Amino acid sequence: MNVKRLTIGTRGSDLALWQANFIKDKLAGIGVEADLKIIKTQGDKILNLRLDKLEGKGFFTKELEEELLGGTIDIAVHSHKDLPTVHPAGLTIAAVTEREDPAELLLILKDCVDITQKLSLKTGAMVGTSSNRRKAQILALRPDLNIEDLRGNVPTRIQKLRDEDYDAILLAKAGVNRLNIDLSEFHVEVVDTTELVPAPAQGALAIQIRENDSELFDLLQKIHDPSTAEEIAIERKVLNLFEGGCHMPLGCYCKKEDGLYEVWTSKAETDEDFPDRLFYRVESLDGLAEKIVSRFAPDRKFPSRVFISREVGEHNYFRKALTKHDIEIEARSLIRTFPIVTVLDQYHFRRVDWIFFSSRNAVDYFFNLKPVLPKHVKFGVAGRGSEDSLRKAGYLADYVGEGGDIEEVAELFAKEVAGKTVLFPRAQDSLLSIQKALTEDTKVIDLPIYETVFEDNIDQTYADVLIFTSPSNVDAYFVENLLDPGQKVIAIGNSTAKKFDEMGIKYTLPYSPDEIGLAEAVFGIEIK
Repeated sequence: MNVKRLTIGTRGSDLALWQANFIKDKLAGIGVEADLKIIKTQGDKILNLRLDKLEGKGFFTKELEEELLGGTIDIAVHSHKDLPTVHPAGLTIAAVTEREDPAELLLILKDCVDITQKLSLKTGAMVGTSSNRRKAQILALRPDLNIEDLRGNVPTRIQKLRDEDYDAILLAKAGVNRLNIDLSEFHVEVVDTTELVPAPAQGALAIQIRENDSELFDLLQKIHDPSTAEEIAIERKVLNLFEGGCHMPLGCYCKKEDGLYEVWTSKAETDEDFPDRLFYRVESLDGLAEKIVSRFAPDRKFPSRVFISREVGEHNYFRKALTKHDIEIEARSLIRTFPIVTVLDQYHFRRVDWIFFSSRNAVDYFFNLKPVLPKHVKFGVAGRGSEDSLRKAGYLADYVGEGGDIEEVAELFAKEVAGKTVLFPRAQDSLLSIQKALTEDTKVIDLPIYETVFEDNIDQTYADVLIFTSPSNVDAYFVENLLDPGQKVIAIGNSTAKKFDEMGIKYTLPYSPDEIGLAEAVFGIEIK
């Protein structure tokens, strides 16, 4: 196939040029030479307005597309998330490359760090971002923060932080990774995709060509990544069905894991509205975009009351997510916990490399004992709930289990700590799921520090949805009570879910065993 030397159209920012050169190198790898042509877009020229105040759509792409249609360039390279979901007539996306990490980075001035708080930001910190999606989601996690508009390319934004115009800024991790920027002067928090849902197609590059350029289309299939294309297609279809541009406070992210598609969606009405969140794990993407959008319909029916087997604070994320839809919360623990250790033998800690916590109670009871820990010790936690408790004790987790699958968490943690010494502060009746997965050369120091007992005379609940937050709470409830027909059950994680498997009770399993995961699960429940 004889293809002429190509002209690649690109914006002139450092990141855009990196992306264009990346595609140029990919083309060189398949024997095609190319030159770059820099094109200024409306978004590059107007720097004094918020992006959502600019008129029209595609203000980072329109000028490139016009030159492509005019024949002055052969390829336009875009950040896929900047593209409108409807292409101009005569143009098509011929290929997408493998996706870069779509997570967000929170860069914080070191004197504005408070690791005891979520995201390590001090109270009332000023955070810069130009994204309505990021603003809505970050305020849901930390409503005390002040969010200010931030424009400019990636190096410009980082310089504004360096100049102390902000206490922290939010950036896409993909752009920082691609530019290989040294961030050592800042405290860096990676905000995972399950905590702050990315923009549709974030981290992916789009190669746009003329629709009738069939020879070039066929050639570009050599650098096309079908897996990325499949995942971002569902994200962009959701965006299209919502009829939203890139400034709608919408996050949608799909990834394929162990043969199943996992899809997160976050949507708010405005940048200051508390977002609704939804999670699906499915075998096929057929019809899923339509199903996702239907769950956000204004006339959909919600549960009137939800029972949860633990106390829920007034400012808790889960409470805010439910009260937004006038869902009554019946929160009461069915168990009590008591310390069984009052003094720690500090000698054992000298040899400890890691400490792993599988619950918030384990964190709280352990640090109430005022342990004296070696400086080198690292911390592992089963999920974000335990991570938040560890932060309040003044420590950051070095390993955080993701998802509700405790077997997968255990397997990954076992690899991390192979050959090390691990301390497990735990409940006396713990299932020891993590310990059982460790390699033979890993030394375990077992430390039961609290016990669990059932509350007396546990009353039945008539809530539409019942959330159980531990295996012990399941055991406590079903000693004397049964489910009513129509009641739905949510199990916070795999250990709790196994109890329902043994009882033959159907349940929903959230992706993550924390307030966000539970809110997603409740939002996904269908009430007829």
